Amino acid sequence: MIKVKNNFSSPLWSDSSLACNAFKEITKLVSQIYSETGEKIKFMEVCGTHTMAIAESGMRKFFPPELKMLSGPGCPVCVTSQGDIDRIIAIAAIKDVIITTFGDMMRVKGSSGGDLHSMREMGADIRVLYSPLDALRVAAENKDKKVVFIGVGFETTAPIIAQTVFHAHSGKINNFFITPLFKLVPPALKAVLSDDKHKISGFILPGHVSVVIGVKAYDFVVKKHKVPCVVAGFEPMDIIGGINMLLLQILRGAPKVETEYFRAVKMDGNKSAQAIMKKVFKIASAEWRAIGSIEKSGLVLNDAFERFDAFKYFKIRHYASKEPKGCICGKIIMGQALPADCRFFGKKCVPSDAIGPCMVSSEGACAAWFKYGG
Repeated sequence: MIKVKNNFSSPLWSDSSLACNAFKEITKLVSQIYSETGEKIKFMEVCGTHTMAIAESGMRKFFPPELKMLSGPGCPVCVTSQGDIDRIIAIAAIKDVIITTFGDMMRVKGSSGGDLHSMREMGADIRVLYSPLDALRVAAENKDKKVVFIGVGFETTAPIIAQTVFHAHSGKINNFFITPLFKLVPPALKAVLSDDKHKISGFILPGHVSVVIGVKAYDFVVKKHKVPCVVAGFEPMDIIGGINMLLLQILRGAPKVETEYFRAVKMDGNKSAQAIMKKVFKIASAEWRAIGSIEKSGLVLNDAFERFDAFKYFKIRHYASKEPKGCICGKIIMGQALPADCRFFGKKCVPSDAIGPCMVSSEGACAAWFKYGG
């Protein structure tokens, strides 16, 4: 395992004395809670960006042993089912098709072991873009080809892709399509909490997603499950502040949904982003990797924009999801295991040749542990 290199002298920590005091406060609160309950505290950071920030900053090694941070189902690449990866690869094999995608989808393997990277090596036209709007430019420049943008992500990326589809509709761009494989965070939290064995003490909620959907979207976590929640930003001190707020909620016996990321997140979220998603998409059940189908947890194109669905246009059938034997990515993204619990971690499964998606994605828990240590 790679040794953690970051410490309080790292640029990631703007004020080392403030960080030291924050960790002392956390240690004190954890000790007080543990002495009263006798139970270890398990917080889940839902967002993959939080997972990477925690690993990169090296903060985990300063937590008391009674406090554990678990990764959640907030990495969009990690939760895309292998059956859906197979469907994407099937489209890439079609003649006169240009696949456009974010870079972290390139090395996610399908059930046969192939991926978009290997498809490109074999001659498929696959292009990495930084914005879905760039895919419209590719479509305009290649009118004799069908251009497909791989639509994967949560409420963070769904609005910009919805806007792209709307532009294609308004501009009558008929050779542009997307793969609607979007996931919604609140239903994923319901799935985590539906397991009686979850024992999650609190959630660090995703900042980017919450900018779009707002704070109120998580009320059910507290009202139904009595689990504390804090929306946090992505700087180390944001995360430390969020953890401190969760500990205080536990100590006071008053779970609620709070936001540490008040500089960006509003109670009702971004109404414009919500409106374009509602205009272009509709809610449907979705298949989550190694978890299965979760009711009302995905977004697909609604009837007015259905013609942009690449799966339907090319008549790509559904593939059964088959997980690599021995891979425990499903347990990791549900907070039931840590990357080091996997027998493949750092051995047969490394970023350059990953078995599971948690090692492929730049926001995956396994990739974070491999790069920075656990």
